[in-house]
Amino acid sequence: MNPDPNLLLLLTSTPMPFGKYKGSYICDLPVSYLEWFEQKGFPKGKLGILLQTIYEIKLNGLEYLLVPLKKSRFTK
Repeated sequence: MNPDPNLLLLLTSTPMPFGKYKGSYICDLPVSYLEWFEQKGFPKGKLGILLQTIYEIKLNGLEYLLVPLKKSRFTK
């Protein structure tokens, strides 16, 4: 499976569709919430991929990769 080049952009522009953090952008979800999904199981499909990806990014201290994309979200 080839990585989706738009994945990082989607993390900064896709809101969480349900739950405690409904409406929050995926990139802004707290690690504790992502850890809960890690334990219980990520949803299937695109949302699950996004949640797993942001979990790995945060777990590995790579959030700085999203900073330019988050800034561009506000300059459109």
